[in-house]
Amino acid sequence: MGLSMSERQAVTREVARRYQKAPKKQKGAILDDLVALTGYHRCYAAYVLRSQVRKLTLWVQGKLVVLVASPGKRSLRNHRVRTYDDAVLTALRPLWIMADYLCGKRLAPLLKELIPALEKFHELSLQEEVRAKLLKVSPASIDRLLRADRKRLALKSKARTKPGTLLKHQIPIRTFSEWNDQRPGFVEVDLVGHDGGSAYGDFAQTLDLTDVATGWTETQAVPNKAEKWVFEALLTIEQNLPFKLRGLDSDNDGAFINAHLLRYCQEHQITFTRSRPYRKNDNCFVEQKNYSVVRRAVGYLRYDTAEQVQTLNELYQHLRLFTNFFQPVMKLKAKTRIGSQVKKTYDTPKTPYQRVLESPHIPKEAKQRLRKQYQTLNPAELKRAISRLQAKLTRLAIPKTPLQDYPLPGYNYHAIAATHFR
Repeated sequence: MGLSMSERQAVTREVARRYQKAPKKQKGAILDDLVALTGYHRCYAAYVLRSQVRKLTLWVQGKLVVLVASPGKRSLRNHRVRTYDDAVLTALRPLWIMADYLCGKRLAPLLKELIPALEKFHELSLQEEVRAKLLKVSPASIDRLLRADRKRLALKSKARTKPGTLLKHQIPIRTFSEWNDQRPGFVEVDLVGHDGGSAYGDFAQTLDLTDVATGWTETQAVPNKAEKWVFEALLTIEQNLPFKLRGLDSDNDGAFINAHLLRYCQEHQITFTRSRPYRKNDNCFVEQKNYSVVRRAVGYLRYDTAEQVQTLNELYQHLRLFTNFFQPVMKLKAKTRIGSQVKKTYDTPKTPYQRVLESPHIPKEAKQRLRKQYQTLNPAELKRAISRLQAKLTRLAIPKTPLQDYPLPGYNYHAIAATHFR
């Protein structure tokens, strides 16, 4: 009959003392004896012996001294002084919430822009030591500090649109110049429906426009998908763009593929292309913004009244400023396949505003206007305005939408962010 569990543990504790002090050649024999006595697998027996003894190495008067403590205790932890302590986390948490829960890679460069902007409008006051640490904190340290908060909030996306390169095999309607996704002005457009899960009758749509080169995003709400409303919204958005509209790429929706819009593009020499049917990745840039900008801001409720459309557009006036001036984006630089794995390389996260300023194709006058506008923007006030309008939209839409079926992804989070800067 073999040894009982308590007897095995007692034998292991005694053998562990000899095992720890024995030279390397004798450890193999000790391990063989333990395996034969207890019936353990050799790998498990070696693990048990290693974990039974705590080994402490010290330098005493220039000599290396090895201390072996009592068995059964864990190894000593490395008690380093924390660089980013609780004071840093307390200051970082509201900044992360206000930045719409960005990952560390996007939040780290944004802090260098966000902190001075908030201090200028007296929205933030930090100790010098904490401020210096926040300005130099790495993306990995940010993710480590906020790990518990991310787990608690458990933010999960509703969409799984994967970004990719713009396909060149689109069907051109009329081309006046080559499509150039490295030059600002070549955009993708799409409609986001607000039907609340039931597509009966007319309901509001959001026209989402994204510039491929800079990531600049504009949104405009319309009562329905009628060509008239979509075209008027497109003209409104074109006036807000900091660059000239040079190319327009859409899906095969009749709201875009119509003679009215085609004639306008021909008259203004705008390159007009459309994606292949049932190929959403052909419009991957705008499809990604459909969730990260539109859905995260206004949710999945039903909006079908004039008041709701007006509220949506009021919200979008603040959201466009917050998104384009204070939300960094990363662009894919290279994609390399190594066996079955794909390694992707991204550039440094930058806001669309910063990418516009860096572009050599934008006139200096337009850049100067953007700089002046940026100096007047208070990100905390923008967040408060967005939260107020989100709450209004919720009050208007809840009576018509069963909440158990259509949750509100984002409302509570924006409200939390607004309360930190008042």
